[in-house]
Amino acid sequence: MRIAIASDHAAIDLKATLREYLIEQGHEVADLGPDTADRVDYPDYGYKLASVVADGTVQFGVALCGSGIGISIAVNRDPACRCALVSEPLSAALAREHNDANVIAMGARLTGEDMAKACLDAFLSAEFGGGRHAGRVEKLSNPVF
Repeated sequence: MRIAIASDHAAIDLKATLREYLIEQGHEVADLGPDTADRVDYPDYGYKLASVVADGTVQFGVALCGSGIGISIAVNRDPACRCALVSEPLSAALAREHNDANVIAMGARLTGEDMAKACLDAFLSAEFGGGRHAGRVEKLSNPVF
């Protein structure tokens, strides 16, 4: 699979670990930055990640920041993205199975490396269940207010 990964400065170390883990698993990984621990704004990297997921350059995205909250909000501004903030494997799998999530978000200050890897494994191995979930997912990309 082709997967993009992006973070803010607070998650630079987790990003490097997960990038290498994904490569070891045989995935092609696009690292969208940042490249240093210098302070950056998570929305900039969330929007960059959302763009390559939305245009089909990659199949999935991994979004990381200190809590995972801010960058997940940024990614979800794009209607083509369904970014799920997760902290354990069950929610990661359900995000794919029920919500057809195409981006997983985690918080580097809240999720350890081993748990983050387990979440990635669960997310990437799960498949969208369709059925009763399909109409709901369609509404996520085409909201009516």
